[in-house]
This record gives sequence, C-alpha cells and structure tokens, in this order.
Amino acid sequence: MADQDTLGYEQARDELVDVVRRLEAGGSTLEESLALWERGEQLAKVCRDWLEGARARLDAALAQESGGAGEGPEAAEEE
Repeated sequence: MADQDTLGYEQARDELVDVVRRLEAGGSTLEESLALWERGEQLAKVCRDWLEGARARLDAALAQESGGAGEGPEAAEEE
C-alpha cells in the first residue's frame, strides 16, 4: 500500500473500491475487517481532500474568468 500522502485521486479511489469489495465479500476476521475499515477511512479522506482541492481550483478559475465579484453566472444570463 502506498503512503496516503503520495496517492493520487485515482489510486486512492481504486484502492478504496477494492477495500469496499473485500469488506462486502466477508470472510475476514474481525481484526482484518477493522484494518480494512480503517484503511478505507484513510482512503476516503485522501479522495475528499483531492476533490476539495479540485473544487477550490475550479472556483478560483471561475472567479478569475468572471473578473471578480458581481460578474458571476447570473450576470452572464442577463446579457
């Protein structure tokens, strides 16, 4: 397993899918299930952090493109 700080979004997402699949399949000991659940929580945080960062970048780009406050999508619809 890669260090969570170095995982890209797609890597974290794919590993999270695998963790969920393994948990849903059952057959693991309680200790294994807890370890999988904890890893899933870590991976979900990595994904959430990536998505929040992407959202912030998108918001910043949209704000820059619109030229600042008061010129958002609503102003474009009025034209």
